[in-house]
Amino acid sequence: MSEANKQLIRRFYQAIDGGDPAILDQFIARDYDDHSPPFPDLPPGSAGSREAFHRALAAFSDFRHEVIDQIAEGDRVVTRMTASGRHTGDFLGIPATGKEVTMTGIAVHRIVDGKIAEHWSEVDGFGLFQQLGAFPPS
Repeated sequence: MSEANKQLIRRFYQAIDGGDPAILDQFIARDYDDHSPPFPDLPPGSAGSREAFHRALAAFSDFRHEVIDQIAEGDRVVTRMTASGRHTGDFLGIPATGKEVTMTGIAVHRIVDGKIAEHWSEVDGFGLFQQLGAFPPS
């Protein structure tokens, strides 16, 4: 079961990278609970997840995830990854810079009946905003 859950999460990230947020319904449970939403005003459930990825894909072209490491136990999968793309659209009030950016993060997904039911994450948002010029380099 753990290996199948890890593969589900890898396919989930590949689907996101494909650029079609509608495909997420194949992966996310109807009552999906995102404990770490990337935007403050998202609706709950799978609709919020689709909207989050729609916004991210509108702001970053050539968006892609690279899974660095995964650990699975029971119904949970922990994934350490990088996400990258070119900043070609508005992102949280920051106009497009054209810069290629990379962000690291760790996500925890809980799987129920072959679908993602819950999500928690920690990402290096500060590093991303530094790359976008919102904060001076350290």
